[in-house]
Amino acid sequence: MKIKVCGLKDPVNIQAVARLKPDYMGFICYGPSPRFIAELPAEFVKDLSIESHKTAVFVNESLENINLMIDQYGFQAVQLHGNESPEVCETLKQKVTLFKAFGLDSEFDFSICQPYEGHVDYFIFDTKTDKHGGSGKTFDWSVLDRYDLNVPFLLSGGIGPDNIDQVIKITHPMFYGVDLNSRFETEPGVKDIEKLKTAFQQLRQTATNEI
Repeated sequence: MKIKVCGLKDPVNIQAVARLKPDYMGFICYGPSPRFIAELPAEFVKDLSIESHKTAVFVNESLENINLMIDQYGFQAVQLHGNESPEVCETLKQKVTLFKAFGLDSEFDFSICQPYEGHVDYFIFDTKTDKHGGSGKTFDWSVLDRYDLNVPFLLSGGIGPDNIDQVIKITHPMFYGVDLNSRFETEPGVKDIEKLKTAFQQLRQTATNEI
């Protein structure tokens, strides 16, 4: 079970999260988000010597700006959370690990994801809202039973301390990991380290037991 912690923007908090060694650490590069990294120095992120993959989250950003920020911040992965095409995904996949996010509800048609198969490394399945993630709301996870593509996915959207035990019970063969964000915050962009520690222990204990 891979663990991604997303929406980081405070340097001290980032270092505390890094010590927990999540597999991916997400930085929101989207202005309207309350977790936007506008005041986080690029040099700080680039110089971070951590085991986690530093992941940039974009929404309908130009390829030029995405590539510029990859170089400035030293990002090793990119998550696209807008209406980006499979062609854009393929271009970026040649440079970084590529996540493509989709907002799900009970009526979601997974055929929408099919054109991206082979052009992304992973999908992220989030809760469908009128915004782009960070809602703290879950969707009906039984919808995942209809997913039959050969692309691993991370589960996002409303995962918190009160439902980690339900996440652990998901047995879909393409279930790759979880994306933790707003339900583990003391304020937007600042994570509750103790809550994360507990969640990490639960998730990693499950992975150990499965081995």
